[in-house]
Amino acid sequence: HHQPAQMSGGEQQRVAIARALANDPRLVIADEPTGNLDPGTTERVFSTLIKMVRDEGAAVLVATHNLSLIRHMDRVLTLADGKLVDYQPD
Repeated sequence: HHQPAQMSGGEQQRVAIARALANDPRLVIADEPTGNLDPGTTERVFSTLIKMVRDEGAAVLVATHNLSLIRHMDRVLTLADGKLVDYQPD
């Protein structure tokens, strides 16, 4: 067992994600949920979130700067001139 101060940022983030998902929430709001994770763990986390949406009817709202993750999303919005608008890839 480790105290939070003894854990890396990625370890702390994985624990926070596990705690947030432990009770099968109907809504997950995640701000940069994978910012400190390696690419493989990031994919596993997003696969879990997508499974929650598809299989359990949960809603997941994610704020991220990682554009490689948007392929997982049903809808992508971006902030333009202070307003949320549908994302239009270049």
